[in-house]
Amino acid sequence: MRATATFTVTAFTPAALQPEPAVPTGTPVGVATMEKHFEGEVVGRSATLFTAAFDQSTGVGTYVAMESFEGALGGREGSFNFAHSATTSGVDRTAEFFTIVPSSGTGELAGITGAGGLAVDADGTHRMWFDYELG
Repeated sequence: MRATATFTVTAFTPAALQPEPAVPTGTPVGVATMEKHFEGEVVGRSATLFTAAFDQSTGVGTYVAMESFEGALGGREGSFNFAHSATTSGVDRTAEFFTIVPSSGTGELAGITGAGGLAVDADGTHRMWFDYELG
C-alpha cells in the first residue's frame, strides 16, 4: 500500500550537543529536534531527532533523521518509527535511505513494515510517502 502526504516543519530546535572528542572537518556537524505536521493520506505529527553535516553557505551536506510518528496512514491509527537520510550537493538529493523501523508500530499500525521517500518541490512544498504493509 502507498500513503502520501505533504508536511510542514512546525518546530526546528538546534541542540548544543557536539561530538566528543571534537574532530574538525570541512563541514560542521549539528543536532536538532524537529516537529512535523502531515496532511493527506498521512495525517498526524512526528517528533524527530535530526543530525547533519551541512554547510549553510553552499547547501551541501548529509542528514540522518529518526522520527516517531503518531496519527493515521490510510485511515488506520497508531504510531511507528521511521528513519531516513539523504545527501545534497545544493541542487539535488542523492544516496537516499528511508525505512520503517520493524516492530515499532502500535494500534492499528502494529506490524507495519516498509519504506518510503521524501521530496521537496520547486515551490518548497515538502512531500513524503510510505510504501508499507501491515502484518
